[in-house]
Amino acid sequence: MAWPDLQVIVPLELPAGSTLGTAIEGSGLRQRFPALEIDSDRVGVFAEKRQLDDVLADGDRVEIYRPLQVDPKEARRRAAKRD
Repeated sequence: MAWPDLQVIVPLELPAGSTLGTAIEGSGLRQRFPALEIDSDRVGVFAEKRQLDDVLADGDRVEIYRPLQVDPKEARRRAAKRD
């Protein structure tokens, strides 16, 4: 999980068959950051969106994505205007 000024990495060992949601719960991030919104639109593994009930493989890096500040299409439009 990362914010512009903070990145948190929590190494975990989980039993085989654990899900992405189980990993997030086991990380303690919900308790540490109560305002953190976690849903299937904001989680993934190695930069690929996944569902909370997806089973993890050994070595998977679970990621929680923060909300976008600007829609990517709008960001490209703004950048094109500056060029």
